[in-house]
Amino acid sequence: MLPPQPIPTHLAKADKIYFVASDTDEAQNALQSLSERYGNVPAREADVIVALGGDGLMLQTLHTHMGSGKPIYGMNRGSVGFLMNEYREHDLTDRLAMADVTTIRPLQMTAVTEDGSAHNALAINEVSLLRQTSQAARLKISVDGRVRLEELICDGIIVATPAGSTAYNLSAHGPILPIAAQLLALTPISAFRPRRWRGALLPNRATVDIDILDPGKRPVSATADHTEIRRVTHVSIKEATDAEGLIMFDSDHGWDERILSEMFRY
Repeated sequence: MLPPQPIPTHLAKADKIYFVASDTDEAQNALQSLSERYGNVPAREADVIVALGGDGLMLQTLHTHMGSGKPIYGMNRGSVGFLMNEYREHDLTDRLAMADVTTIRPLQMTAVTEDGSAHNALAINEVSLLRQTSQAARLKISVDGRVRLEELICDGIIVATPAGSTAYNLSAHGPILPIAAQLLALTPISAFRPRRWRGALLPNRATVDIDILDPGKRPVSATADHTEIRRVTHVSIKEATDAEGLIMFDSDHGWDERILSEMFRY
């Protein structure tokens, strides 16, 4: 059984900051302004990494610094920013000192392709399987070695972490999960049969195995965040036990508050 995720803590210090920014003018201008104000040390010397952009940059930064022990604080200078904090310049060091630091663990995807080769990738948000042609995918779903669905005919399926539950998973009408929930969301995409199946919530220690039925006629791709593997025949997904990232949220508008706001949005 995997150890529980730690209760959010705070940084011991945040004197040395490494800034990283997306390529947009807005983000690059913020990078210059903040670097002049607070300095910009190399990542290896930093107490904290500040990412300036959108959720895509946050995912990229988390992947880059996975396992480094460097907490990452995002400020929104992009089009999407659910994983980001509000952009302000004047009180950054105080915000970093007060921010909640939460451990997130990615999913480990192992995808086997038609030629029998295995491909491994990590996913902080989700692993998604999608049909590659006009033909619907036919999938067999097993959890911890027990077949739960002999046949799911659909456009695809998502296994999402709490961090990813507000991304593609939410667009597919999957549940939103609190960041510290020891759960995974298993969400179908446009299920045709069984039509009424809406997915499942699984313990984060579960292993999900997905067999692609009739892969020659109905090819399927598997994607772990930004890593795509095409024409897969079998995909195994479980929470990684040897990798973790640290993400920071303002204490007065943390993940739980964002989740509640999203749940009550109408």
